[in-house]
Amino acid sequence: MQKWHQSRHQHCMFYGWYCEAPNTPRKQHDNTGMCFFFLSTRSLYTSGTLMVAFSTSALSNVLFPALSLLAVGGILFLITNMQVGNLFGSHRSTIITLYNGAFDSSSALFLVIKLLHESGISLRASFLFLSACSGIHLLRTFFLMPRKFIPYPVPDHYTYGITCGKSKTLSSKVAANGNSQSTTEETPLDQHTSVKQEKSFRECLLSRFFVWHLLWLSVMQLRHYLFIGTLNPMLHRLTAGEPSLVSQYINAFAITQLCGVLCAPWNGLIMDRHKGKPRAAGETEQEADLRASVLSLFLTALQCLLFSVCASTPYLPLQYLTFILQVLNRSFLYGGNAAFISVA
Repeated sequence: MQKWHQSRHQHCMFYGWYCEAPNTPRKQHDNTGMCFFFLSTRSLYTSGTLMVAFSTSALSNVLFPALSLLAVGGILFLITNMQVGNLFGSHRSTIITLYNGAFDSSSALFLVIKLLHESGISLRASFLFLSACSGIHLLRTFFLMPRKFIPYPVPDHYTYGITCGKSKTLSSKVAANGNSQSTTEETPLDQHTSVKQEKSFRECLLSRFFVWHLLWLSVMQLRHYLFIGTLNPMLHRLTAGEPSLVSQYINAFAITQLCGVLCAPWNGLIMDRHKGKPRAAGETEQEADLRASVLSLFLTALQCLLFSVCASTPYLPLQYLTFILQVLNRSFLYGGNAAFISVA
C-alpha cells in the first residue's frame, strides 16, 4: 500500500507538470526562439538524469525533483521540436503528430533500462549514458537548428544548419563573350515582404478557437487521468483481488502504451489529406486546414466516447479493448491538439 501511495504521488507530480509546462512557457518560447529553449530543455533534462544516476537509498527524496525536471524538460523539448514539421510542407501535421506519438511512447525507454538492469547493467550507468547523449543534442542545436524559428510556409531555397535563415536567389544572367554567368546573393529571411497584422498574445488567448478547444482538450484529458488513476483499484475489483490476473492486465496496459508512436501519425494523415489539392474559390490555406481538422476532432471525440463506455462496463475481458481505445484516443488527442493549435 505504501508503494501504491508513492507511485500515485509520482504520477500526480508528473501530470501536474505535464499540464502546466505546455501552457506557461509558450509565450517566452515565442519571444526567445528555439536555441534558448533547446539549451534550457537539455539543461533541465540532463539535471534530472544526473540526479537519478547519483541517487541512493539515503538520498531517495532527490527522485521527486528529478522526476519534475525530467517531465518539464521533456515536454519543452517536444514543444520546440514540433517546429521541425514546418520543413515538411504538405506532411506538416503528420510530422507533428509523429513527434507527439513518440513522446507518448517514451515509456519504452524505461522498459529497456529495466531489461538492461536485469542483465547486470546498473541503473547509474544507464542514466549516465542518457546524460552523455545530451551532447548530441547540443551539437544539433548549434550546427543544425535555427537560432529563432523555422518559418511556415518555408521560403524557396530555404537552408538550415550553419547557414540557417538564408536563401539563395538567382539573379539575372549576364552574357559576356558569348558565355552566360549567373550570380547569387544571400537574402536574410527575417525581412517580411508582406505586411500582416499579427494577433497579440492576449487576443490569441481570448479567441473562441482557443477557449473552446482548451475546454474540449481539458474534458477528455481529465477522462484519461481518471482512468489511469483508478485503473489499479478497478482491476482489483473486477478480478476479485487475484494478483496474477491484475498483473496480467497491468502488463497488457503497459504494452499498449508503447503503440502511441504507431497510432499518432494516422491523425496527421487525416489532417494533411487536403494538401496538394485545389482549394475552393476564396478559401485561404488556414481555412482549408481548419476544415480538414473537423474530421480529426470528430474521430477523437468519438474514440473518447467509445473508450469511456468500455471503461465503464464492468466486464473484465472487455478491458483489453479499453486499453487499445485509450492509447489510440490519447495519441489522437495530443497529436491532434498540437497540429490544431499550429493551424488555428
